[in-house]
Amino acid sequence: MIQPILILGIMGAAFGILLGVAAKAFKVEKDERVEKVSDLLAGANCGGCGYAGCGAFAEALCAGRANLSDCPSTKAESKDRIAAILGVSTGAEDPKVAMVMCSGNCNSAVLHCEYEGITDCIAASRYGGGDKACSFGCIGYGSCADVCQFDAIHVVDNVAVVDRAKCTACGMCVDICPQHVIELVELKQRTFVKCKSHDKGASLKNICSAGCLGCRICEKSCPKNAIKVTDNVARIDYDLCVNCGICASKCPRKIIDFTRPDGVKPYVKEEA
Repeated sequence: MIQPILILGIMGAAFGILLGVAAKAFKVEKDERVEKVSDLLAGANCGGCGYAGCGAFAEALCAGRANLSDCPSTKAESKDRIAAILGVSTGAEDPKVAMVMCSGNCNSAVLHCEYEGITDCIAASRYGGGDKACSFGCIGYGSCADVCQFDAIHVVDNVAVVDRAKCTACGMCVDICPQHVIELVELKQRTFVKCKSHDKGASLKNICSAGCLGCRICEKSCPKNAIKVTDNVARIDYDLCVNCGICASKCPRKIIDFTRPDGVKPYVKEEA
């Protein structure tokens, strides 16, 4: 009886020593900074950084595989604290905001049918495009609002509208919009053509009173050559635009959205 017990004891001791050696040899050092960085991130898990969540992004930051500028949701103050922990630069860029490039609300967009399908923009885009006659504009069923974790976008009068104060530029609304009418633009930009239609002016007049006619008046009046008509719709080159507001003042339909630095919108189309 003694011999088997001794053999088992020796084997147990040997395995214990082997496990101890293996534990030390294959030990994965945990970066204590990961938890601190994760606590400072926005915690939205929005995916705007390209990672599965804030935890994965924190690990990538600590490993040097990601940059703080990749996160659109975390506030600048928190980014400064993270940068101090990591000993890196914040890589700060001009803040951005989502903008809906469509003015086709219930007062301007003509309805061509009574849509009775699922009130979801993606579903509607696959089955007739919803009730609006314009095939390029905001469908207005709120898929963008459903995915926004910051309550920054809502459907108002049948068109999506962004609350610039709440928007973090995470890009989720941009990704889900089947019409591609939502863009991320620099917060300092104050001039936008809020139309994406490629229809010619004669046809557009019959389906939306807030659509770009492609008349080129804005293009001819821009002193910086920052606005061009392409595919029947005016487009602004934000790198050239100086936000002078001349194009907005000249637009016969007043569909170029312009806001002065003091927050006043001088060129607003009056509803009939």
